[in-house]
Amino acid sequence: MMATRVLITDDHPIVREGLSKILGTEPDMVVVGEAASGLEALSLLSRCRPNVVLVDISMPGMSGIELIGWIHAEAPQLPVLVLSMHKEEQFAVRALKLGAAGYLTKDCAPEQLAQAIRKVVAGGKYITTEVADALAAAVVPTHMAIPHELLSNREFQVFRMLASGQSVNEVAQALTLSPNTVSTHKSRLMRKLGVVNNAGLVRYAISHDLTQ
Repeated sequence: MMATRVLITDDHPIVREGLSKILGTEPDMVVVGEAASGLEALSLLSRCRPNVVLVDISMPGMSGIELIGWIHAEAPQLPVLVLSMHKEEQFAVRALKLGAAGYLTKDCAPEQLAQAIRKVVAGGKYITTEVADALAAAVVPTHMAIPHELLSNREFQVFRMLASGQSVNEVAQALTLSPNTVSTHKSRLMRKLGVVNNAGLVRYAISHDLTQ
């Protein structure tokens, strides 16, 4: 029986090392690559030929959200399992809508991670009770939609980067966009969130547990 080939994508070396050690104890799994960013993960896909990609949400440059969307569009047969520090209800729905096969938080037990990998590689979805609740809430029509759920994926990414203290120029450089484009995203997302300045963006991010 062939071992499941795992590609780990996380910008923290200690997390990658820990995950490699955990998965190295599983007889049916082998870590074939480690990436510190979304772009690095893309460059490793053809070389490492993984059966599953573990993805963190918050990474420099190409975010985990963008990476999920790219993989789903270009390699829809390759399952992506999100392993994030963020609570399920904050990012799970967005990630699953983009094509992620499952969502776990980093405080999960090693046994749960291994179980989730086996399930998504077999073609299933790994959804915790919290994720199921978040999905149910997302599909129920409501007039009380949370403002940040109305943001596009790019607006959401720009919002989180600005709220973390990065300037428009810094965001533009990181995302390979023009400052004018970032400023346009900023104006739109501030209008949707109902804030008028950077301090308002920071307060909103903190109050909704959306800080990087």
